[in-house]
Amino acid sequence: MTLEPFVVLLPLFGAMLAMPVGRAFGYRAAEFLTTGFMLIAAIYSWLLFFDVALGGNARTITLFTWIASGGFQADWAVRLDTLSAVMLVVVNSVSFLVHWYSMGYMKDYGEQPRFFAYLSMFTFAMLTLVTADNFVQLFFGWEGVGLASYLLIGFWFKKKSANDAAIKAFIVNRVGDFGFALGIMCIFYVFGTVEFDAVFSAVAANSEAIPFGQTSGAPIQELTINFLDMKLHALTVIGVLLFIGAMGKSAQFLLHTWLPDAMEGPTPVSALIHAATMVTAGVFLVCRCSVIYEYAPDAAALVTLVGAVTAFFAATIGLLQDDIKKIVAYSTCSQLGYMFFAAGVGAYDAAMFHLFTHAFFKALLFLGSGAVIIAMHHEQNIKKMGGVKGLMPFTHILMVIGTIAITGVGIPGFYLFGAPFGTAGFVSKDMVIEGAYHAGHMGRAFGTFAFVMGLAAAVMTAFYSWRLIFLTFWGPSRAPAEVRKHPHAVPDTMMAPLVPLALGALVAGMVFYGDFTGKNKEDFWNGSLYFSSAHHAEKAGADDHGTPGAQDAHAAAADDHDAEDAYADGHGEGEDEIPGWVLWSPFWAMVIGSVAAGWHYLRGDPLKPGLLRPGGMIYAFLKNKWYFDELYDFLLVKPSLAIGRFLWIDGDGKTIDGVGPDGISAAVAAGAKRIVKIQSGYVYHYAFAMLIGIALFVTFMLIRAGGAP
Repeated sequence: MTLEPFVVLLPLFGAMLAMPVGRAFGYRAAEFLTTGFMLIAAIYSWLLFFDVALGGNARTITLFTWIASGGFQADWAVRLDTLSAVMLVVVNSVSFLVHWYSMGYMKDYGEQPRFFAYLSMFTFAMLTLVTADNFVQLFFGWEGVGLASYLLIGFWFKKKSANDAAIKAFIVNRVGDFGFALGIMCIFYVFGTVEFDAVFSAVAANSEAIPFGQTSGAPIQELTINFLDMKLHALTVIGVLLFIGAMGKSAQFLLHTWLPDAMEGPTPVSALIHAATMVTAGVFLVCRCSVIYEYAPDAAALVTLVGAVTAFFAATIGLLQDDIKKIVAYSTCSQLGYMFFAAGVGAYDAAMFHLFTHAFFKALLFLGSGAVIIAMHHEQNIKKMGGVKGLMPFTHILMVIGTIAITGVGIPGFYLFGAPFGTAGFVSKDMVIEGAYHAGHMGRAFGTFAFVMGLAAAVMTAFYSWRLIFLTFWGPSRAPAEVRKHPHAVPDTMMAPLVPLALGALVAGMVFYGDFTGKNKEDFWNGSLYFSSAHHAEKAGADDHGTPGAQDAHAAAADDHDAEDAYADGHGEGEDEIPGWVLWSPFWAMVIGSVAAGWHYLRGDPLKPGLLRPGGMIYAFLKNKWYFDELYDFLLVKPSLAIGRFLWIDGDGKTIDGVGPDGISAAVAAGAKRIVKIQSGYVYHYAFAMLIGIALFVTFMLIRAGGAP
C-alpha cells in the first residue's frame, strides 16, 4: 500500500478524532493528537519535497473514481509534482507550527478540541486542493477551505463582530467561487474533460477542440465560443473566470474586503489563513493553470493589472492602520498582489518562490503579534503599546527578523554560493519586481505598470512595517500602569515555533534560490510550471498554427535556458539583461521607506501628526480603506436589504400571505364572528325565528298551490 495519501489524510484523521478524544481524555489529549499528526505530515512533506521536487520523481496516485456520469469522469487522486510538493511543505509545516503555537495561545480560552479540529480540517481541505489532479477535486478543497475559514473566523460565535466577519468572508468568497465554478463548466464544455493533464497538454500542443454538443471546432489557441451573446476567445474566457475565483480566495482588489475583518478570529487562525492556506490558493491556481494564461494574454493582462493595483492599494491602507493584526493583514494583501502580477507577466517561478518565502516571515509576524497581544492583556492598538522591547526582548528580535524579511533587506548584486545575499523577502520580492520589468521590456501588457506599482508598494511596506516595530516595541510605554507592571506571561509553546520561522525568514531565499528561480529551475519545476521562455521560443519556430507540440515546446525552452539564466541572475547580455538600476531599485525603495519611518517615529513624540494629518482628505480616504466598505454598503448591501424587506413585507406578507392563507383564514374568522351573533341564547328569539320560518314556508306552499293548473 502506498503511503503518499497519508500526507493528506493525517490532518483529516486529527479533525475527526479531536473532539471525541477531547471528551474522553481531556483537551490536552486532543491537542497532542492533532499536533502529532501534523508533525508526521510535515516531516513526510519534506521527504516528498526532496523526492519529488529535488529528485524529479513526480507521480500521481489515483485512489478511486469519484464521479462518473456519461462522458464526465473525475477521479480522486494525489498529484505529486514539484508545484504540489512545494505547497505540501508550506501548508503542513506552517500548520504544524500553528498547532504547536495554539497549545499555548488557546489555553485560557477553552474549547480547544473544537478549535484544533477546525485547524486540522482547514489543513486537510487545503491539502486536497493542492494535490488535486482535476478541477472538480480542486474545487472540493477550494470550498473546504472556505467552510473551514468561516468556522475559524467565527470561532467565538457569541461575539457579534466575529459572526459578522465570518459571514462577510463566506459571502465575498461565494462571489469569486461562482466565477470559478463557471470556469470549470467552461473547461468541460470546451475540452470534454476536467483532468489537468488532458487540458494542459491540449493547450500546449494546440490540439483541435470541439466544444460539447458542437459538430466542429478549431485549434484550441484560436477557438472562440459564444458567451453572454458574444463571440469570445475560449482560453481568455476560461482564464478570466478562473481568476475571478482566485480574486475572491486571495483577497484581491474589489474582492478583498473580507480579509481585514477575518482578524476577528484567534491569531493562530490569521497566521494559518495568511501564510499557508486559503489566500495562497488563488496564486496556486493561476500557477497551476500557467499554460492557459500563456495562451490567453488578455486574461494574463487582467491578472497583472489586478495584482499590481492590489499591491499598491493594500500598502496605502496599511500606512495608517493601528490594529497590529490588521497591519500584518494588509501587508498580506499587498504581498499577494506581488505574487499575482508576477504570475500575470509569466514569472510563475518567481510568484511561487515569493509564496514560499512569504509563508515564513508572514507566519512569524502574525504569531509574534499574537504573543504581544497576549502579553499586553489582549490590547491590539499599537498606539497604546510602546516599550514592549523591555518586556519581550526575544519576541522583539524575532519580529525585527520578520520585518527585515518582508521589507527586503539584502545586498543587490552580491552573491553568496550562487545566490543573492539577503533575507528571504529580499531574494524573492526582487525576483518578482525584476520579472515585471523584464516583462514590460519584452512587451507584456501592464508589465511596466506592475514594476512601478511594485516599487511604490515596497516603499510603503518598509514604512508601515517599521512603524509597527517602532510604535510597539520602542520608545516610552503608553500602556496602562497595571499592564506595564504585570504583563501576561507568554507560554514557551507560543515562543518555540517562532524560531524555525525566523530561520526560514532569514535564509530560505538564499537556500532555495537556485532551484526555484535560478539555474536549476527547469529541472526543479520539471514541467509543473509553463514558462514564458518556452512560449517565446515556440513563437520563433512555430508552424502555421503558431505552436509546435508540447514536447517541442519543452525542447525549445531548454534551448533558451542560457538566456533565462542570464535574466534571472541579472548578468546577461542583450535584451535579457536587467539594468543595474533595476537591480538596485527595490533596495532603495526599502531604504526610503525605512528611513522615513525612523525619521518620523524615532524623533520626539512618536504619535505626532505626520505628512498625512487627521482631518485631511487623503488621511480620511486611507483611514477608511478607500471607502470600499461604505461603497459596497451603499451599492449592494442597502439595496439588497431594501429589496429583501419589500419582498418580505409587501410581497410575501401582504400579497402572498395576505391574499392566500392569511386572507382566507381572516375571511373565515370574520364570517364566523358575524354568524355567531345569530346564536343569542334567548328562547323567545328562537321561537320568533321558528314562526317566521313557518310563515315563509306556508306562504311558499300557497303560492305554489295557487299557480298549479
